[in-house]
Formats: sequence, C-alpha cells, structure tokens
Amino acid sequence: MTTASASHIRARARTRDARTSVMLAAAIGIAWLAIHVGAIFFWQWTVASALLAIPVILIQAWLSTGLFIVAHDCMHGSLMPGRRNVNTAIGTLSLAAYAGLSYRALFPKHHAHHAAPGTADDPDFHADEPRRAGPWFFRFFLGYYTHAQILRITVAAIVYMLLGASLLNIVVFWAIPALLALVQLFLFGTYLPHRHEDTPFADAHNARGNALSPLVSLVTCFHFGTYHHQHHLSPHTPWWRLPKFTSGDAQAGADNAASTRAAA
Repeated sequence: MTTASASHIRARARTRDARTSVMLAAAIGIAWLAIHVGAIFFWQWTVASALLAIPVILIQAWLSTGLFIVAHDCMHGSLMPGRRNVNTAIGTLSLAAYAGLSYRALFPKHHAHHAAPGTADDPDFHADEPRRAGPWFFRFFLGYYTHAQILRITVAAIVYMLLGASLLNIVVFWAIPALLALVQLFLFGTYLPHRHEDTPFADAHNARGNALSPLVSLVTCFHFGTYHHQHHLSPHTPWWRLPKFTSGDAQAGADNAASTRAAA
C-alpha cells in the first residue's frame, strides 16, 4: 500500500467517525431537548405521573451526562476533526443546555487534567484526599459550579416561568437530572478511574478502567469509566469507539497529543 493510499484510507475513516459522532450527538441532543421541553412545560402532576417521573428523571440524567460527553469530545476535536469553530459551537451549546456551564472555562481545565492526571496540578483531582470520595466530590463540585453558572441558570429559570413553566417542573426535570449527571460523571469518569489504590497505576496517566460490560459501560458514563485509561492513551478517540480501542489508536493518540488543543 502506498503512502497516498494509506492517507486516503485514514481520511475516509476520520470522515466516517465524524459522521457517526455528529449523528450520535444529534440523537442525544434531540432526546434531551424533547424531554426537557415536554416535561418542564407540559408535565401535569398526578399520582401516576409522579411515579412515571422517576424513570424520566433517570433517563434525562443519563442524557445530561451524554451532553457533557459530547462537549468533552468537542474539547478533544474528535466530534468534527479539524473544525475548531464547529466543535466550539456544539460544545458550548451542549454545556449550556446541560447546566449553564461555560465551554470556554472548562476547555483549559480539561486539558490541564490531561497534562497532569492524578497529580496536584490536575484540577479534577484532590491531591490531599486521593482515596475518599466525599471530600473529593465536594472539591469537584466547587470546581465546576460557579456564580456565573448559577446566574445563567437563574435567568433561564425566570424566562421559563414567564413562559408558563412551574418552578417545580424546572427543579425536577432540569436541576435534579443535572445534579445526578454530575454525580455520575464524578463517580465513573473521575473518581473510580483516578483514585489511588494499593495496586499501582499502569503508567503516568494515573488512570484505570473497570470490568463492566459494554452495555453497562455505556449506561454508567458513555464508556469513560470502563475505558478511561484508553481515553488517556488516545484522547482524540470519540466516546463510542472506545470499546473498539486498538494499539493503533494508542499510537495515533501519542502522535496527536501535542496538537490536541489546536485541533479542538
């Protein structure tokens, strides 16, 4: 195979991956938006609907986690490779919808995490409490939720109420799923992969996966728990491809590590 042929094959593969990533991102976003609008503006409370609200909240929490994962892929340039403006736009919308978070603020923090994972220089890590979930989660929460973000949510909630939504529906179908998603992202995407244990980490990425099945891996954190070490080996690999991770992905990740920021 010639170099030109190999380059052509890689380019076609990147195009297919981008198409799949965009389709999955659209599916997550549309599903989240449908529940968000339908539940906040049209939900009527009865005994039966109160019971139905529980699975709706859980599904919306999972979709909220998905919005964060979409934005995360945008930060690594893997949603639309080489299209920085598109990645930024989609990532900004995803984080704003999820919980009024700022893509611009999270972008450098996430790359700082990848530069020094599981160390005192990692903004997602608690160097003083590398094993205890409680203190670590509190620090994690404070690191992501700011006064500006709370202000954005407050303004959105006021607009929703002016349009006829009840505060109860806003809390139940937006605030609670967002908080549950935060716990999900912390537990499966940060704490379990990076916590210190008696068994040492495999390498300087200070990350480990788990033995969950692909389906459970998808449900828990869109594969970022089970395949977290693989993600650090190849940050540009989109979330849905992590179960198919290969040594070639790892090599490509090493080759692209220096250009991850520019590609995002």
